[in-house]
Amino acid sequence: MASKATNVIIFLADDLGYSDIAGYGGEIRTPNLDRLASRGVKLSNFHNTPRCSPSRASLLTGIHPHQTGIGILTGNNEAEGGYAGNLNKKCATIAEVLKENGYITAITGKWHLTNSPNKPNGAWPTERGFDNFFGTLDGCATYFRPGTLTRGLENVEHEAEKNPDFFYTDAIAEEAVKFIAEKPADKPYFLYVPFTAPHWPLHAREETIKSYAGTFDEGWDVIRTKRLARQKALGIISQETELSPRDARVLAWEDETEKEWQARRMEVYAAMITEMDTAIGKILDQVEKNGEWDNTIIIFLSDNGACSEALPLDEIADFRRAKNLMDTRTRDGRRVVLGNDPDVMPGGEDTYASYGVGWANVSNTPFRLYKRYTHEGGVMSPFIIHWPAGKLSDGRVNTSTFQLVNVAPTLYDALGVTYPAQLNGNALEPLVGGSMLPALQNSESERSQLWWEHIGNAAIIRGNWKLVRQYDFDWELYDLSTDRNELKDLSKANPDLVAELTAEWEKLAKQYGVIPFRKTLEIYHKQGIRATDSNHHI
Repeated sequence: MASKATNVIIFLADDLGYSDIAGYGGEIRTPNLDRLASRGVKLSNFHNTPRCSPSRASLLTGIHPHQTGIGILTGNNEAEGGYAGNLNKKCATIAEVLKENGYITAITGKWHLTNSPNKPNGAWPTERGFDNFFGTLDGCATYFRPGTLTRGLENVEHEAEKNPDFFYTDAIAEEAVKFIAEKPADKPYFLYVPFTAPHWPLHAREETIKSYAGTFDEGWDVIRTKRLARQKALGIISQETELSPRDARVLAWEDETEKEWQARRMEVYAAMITEMDTAIGKILDQVEKNGEWDNTIIIFLSDNGACSEALPLDEIADFRRAKNLMDTRTRDGRRVVLGNDPDVMPGGEDTYASYGVGWANVSNTPFRLYKRYTHEGGVMSPFIIHWPAGKLSDGRVNTSTFQLVNVAPTLYDALGVTYPAQLNGNALEPLVGGSMLPALQNSESERSQLWWEHIGNAAIIRGNWKLVRQYDFDWELYDLSTDRNELKDLSKANPDLVAELTAEWEKLAKQYGVIPFRKTLEIYHKQGIRATDSNHHI
């Protein structure tokens, strides 16, 4: 059994860009994350996956998303194998493994790993190792009255409906604090806190939004340049790194005609991150109050790169198909305006908007492309780990190359827990990644082989080389030691290496259960889902 003295908390942000928080170059206030980073380790080369559900599946299990049944998203009952959209029995969550080793477990926040968000089906949190669950089962929702709000197995949407002060980010923190304060004193705990911030809709308190007044008036061009300069000063990005070009769909800020509205969008987004940081601070305060600061492993990361999606998406444009995601009216009866309209300033309960390509381009500074893509902009994450008793190389930036499949093995290594070959009579897929602990303790720069596939977008990293493609386009090859922005395609100059890495990618794709994307498209189209609605070549 693992030591009862060592607890684990994982904070997961939703659609947060690589450069948004202060410790990674952003101007957004995140004092509590700064506090963790100053005494912890920051990874500058940690990768997630391109989408929320696959990332959550991989983070919690230590294997690739297709192996867990979450190859694309939840809700795909007609799909086969790795695309069923439901967490399968071939994987074990961190909660399941630690519960077997004497831990008490809880999740407060977004689950998004079941294709049955309205009825338990074996893939709800309390059916996958969590003793306690408060949060939402679907992918997103209004922050003032979220759909699929659940406690245990019971729908509790009425709690938000009847509380005029309800705000989801705060509620997540309040439940987490309560769990830590009331847990049995003789048991270690695993607490998973997956926030929905800063995923759209853009919702925040007006007071917090106003605190960012004027912060983004210089516009995306200047702010991207300043973020890169801070990243270099922090040691997050090498001094030689060039800023990737502004997205071709975005006007130069000086030519933007809706500056006030555009700045407001980013002000709300920043407020959402600061409110998440404040919520994290409340949880950290309770850890200290319990006297468990030194012996608690605390991790912070994001589920994918920043999101460039415009609203309304086809998936939610029809209100009748979006009951879990949004409401047509606010709690006091006002009409909700869906979409990005310059005549409507976002932030309040009566709006449902996103922040757009220009600001997503800022969030992913210095990279290009976004959520859904396997280029660096889609799969780079801030990653902070804090554990005073763990003999980490505190306060340093670690340049090692890791991804989500390395998190669970790292925790098992740190806790002295053995990952089982089977659970509840089901044979488990073996862990894919290795432990990051040696690199975190010794400041060594380790380069692991990384692999991805998502809606036809694909990549593999081996050493300094990255082979990557967008769906229906040719493979590209980049030397990440000199070109982390993926600006200089070297595929034509290195055909043998491209062939070698392509063969390796295809071997792993077969091993992990990838099927041709055109086949999954057919399934999606039958269900009325456009899996490629933001795929484009840049």
